[in-house]
Amino acid sequence: MAPATSFRGPNYGFQVGSNHGQIIAQFNVSENVSADQACLRDLQTTNPRHDKDRIETTKGGLLNNAYNWILNHADFKRWRYEQQSQLLWIKGDPGKGKTMLLCGIIDELMKSAPETTSISFFFCQATDLRINHATAVLRGLIFMLVDQQPSLISHIRRQYDKTGKQIFEGVNAWEALSEILISILEDPLLQTTYLIIDALDECTTGLNRLLELVAQKSSVYPHVKWIVSSRNWPAIEAALSSATQKTKLQLELNETSVAEAVAFFVHYRVQKLTEKRKYNNEIREAVSQHLLSNAHGTFLWVALVCEKLTNVQKRNIQKKLEEFPPGLDELYKRMLDQISDTDNAELCQSLLGVITTVYRPITLDELVSSMDLPEEVTDDSDLEEIIGLCGSFLTLQGRTISLVHQSAKDFLLREAVHEIFPSGVDIVHYSIFSKSLGAISKILRRDIYNLVHPGYPIDQVIPPDPDPLVAIRDSLRIGLMVGIGGGAPSVQNDIRLGDIVVSGPEGSSGGVIQHDMGKIGKNGKIQRTGSLNSPPKSLLNALA
Repeated sequence: MAPATSFRGPNYGFQVGSNHGQIIAQFNVSENVSADQACLRDLQTTNPRHDKDRIETTKGGLLNNAYNWILNHADFKRWRYEQQSQLLWIKGDPGKGKTMLLCGIIDELMKSAPETTSISFFFCQATDLRINHATAVLRGLIFMLVDQQPSLISHIRRQYDKTGKQIFEGVNAWEALSEILISILEDPLLQTTYLIIDALDECTTGLNRLLELVAQKSSVYPHVKWIVSSRNWPAIEAALSSATQKTKLQLELNETSVAEAVAFFVHYRVQKLTEKRKYNNEIREAVSQHLLSNAHGTFLWVALVCEKLTNVQKRNIQKKLEEFPPGLDELYKRMLDQISDTDNAELCQSLLGVITTVYRPITLDELVSSMDLPEEVTDDSDLEEIIGLCGSFLTLQGRTISLVHQSAKDFLLREAVHEIFPSGVDIVHYSIFSKSLGAISKILRRDIYNLVHPGYPIDQVIPPDPDPLVAIRDSLRIGLMVGIGGGAPSVQNDIRLGDIVVSGPEGSSGGVIQHDMGKIGKNGKIQRTGSLNSPPKSLLNALA
C-alpha cells in the first residue's frame, strides 16, 4: 500500500510555500513571454528576411560573382573598417543591381561578423503599401534588432504597454518609433550593429523624415554603421549632404566593375537558356554577344530579354534578338507596342492599369474580384496566360502578381497613361471599388468563420481551408477603407473616389454613422467632401 500523504509534517509549510513560489514565478515568466510575443506581432508589418528571400527568388537567385566586386572596393572597405566612415550610400540608375548588391553585402556580413553583431535590414518597394513608407522601415529595423537581441524589447514595451498597437499605427507613429529606435541604439548592451535600407527612392511616404534621421544619427553612435541605396535623385543627395561621416559609391563611376558583373550574369542566364532550349554553339554565341553589346551595365535589361527568349524557337532566335533595343525605356516601349498589336491588347492594357493602380501586389483570387474578365477565363491557367501576354511588365510568383520592377511602373505612368487608363485613373479606382463590392456581396456573410461566439479571441482564429475571404480580404482592408468606430483613413492615404468610411467624421460619436466620401486635412482630421444618400445594400448586409 502506498504511504498516506500528510500535510502535518514539520516542514509542510516550507514545501507548500516553495511550490507556490515556483508556480507564481512560472506564471509570471509565461505572462511576460506572451506579452512580448504580442508586442512583436503588433510591431511586425512584414518580415524583412522573407522579403529578402522573395526578392532573390524573383530575380533568379543571388550570384556571388555579380556582387563580389563591391566587397573589395576601396569605398566599401573604408566604410567597413574605418571609424570615421559610418554611412555608405550606394547609388545608381534603375536596373543596375543595387538591391542584389545589398543582398550580397548582407550575406557577407552575416557570414563574417561575430555572433554578437546585430544586422538589421529593410527593402522598400513602392508598389507595396506595406513596405513603401518610413514608419514601415522603422518597424522592420526595430523588429529585426529585437528578434536578434530579445532584451531590447524593453524599449518598445515602455510605450507599448500604455497604448498597445496604436503606437505603431497612429498619427504619432513616426515620433514613437524613431524614439524607440534611438533608445535601442543608445542601449549600453548593444554591440556592433549594421542598419541597411534598400531603395530609399521607393519610400513614397515620409521619405524626408527618414533621410533626416539617417543623416543626423548615422554619425552619432560609433558602434552603429549604416548602408542605404537609392537612385541618383538630387533630393536624396541634398538630404544626405549633412551626414558628416558618409561615403558615396556611385555605380556609374564603377563602370568596369559593373560591366564585369553584368557579363557574368549574361553568361549565367545564357547557360540556363542553353540547357532549356538546347542551343547550339552558334545560337549561344549570338545571344551572348547581343546581350553583352546592348546591356549597358543593366542587369534588369538582361533579365527581361532572357525572359522573352525563354519560349522562342531556336530557328527564330536571330530574328527575335533584333526586336530588343538597348536601354530599359526603349525595351519597355517595344514591349508595349507588341501588346498593342495583339488581339488581346485591350485586356492586357486593362490588367496593367489595375496592377499599376492597386496598393500592393495582388493574388490571382484578388484579381478576379478586381476587374472584368472575359467569360472564357475560367481557371488559374487562363489567368496565367493573360499575365504572360503582358510582355514582361508583370511577374507571377506563386499566386502573387506584381510589376517586374519599379522602373516598369514609372514607364507605364509616364509613357502609357492613355493606353492603361483610357478613361482616366479615377475610373479604374471606381471599377476596382465596384467589383470589390460585388465580390463582398456574393461572399461575405455573418460569422463566415463559424466562430459562433462574438467574443472569440482573434489570435486563436484558424481560417478554414479554403479561406472564403481570400479573394476579398484586400477589398475589406484597403479598397473599402472600412473602419468600425475607428477611422480607416490616415495621413498617408486620403480617401479616393468611391471609397467608403464606416465611421464618424471628426466630432461625432463613432460607429456606423453614414456613407461618406472625404479626405484627410493638413491637421490630420477627416474632412467630409460629400456623401451618398444611403450605403449600398451589400455593405449593410455585411454589417448586419
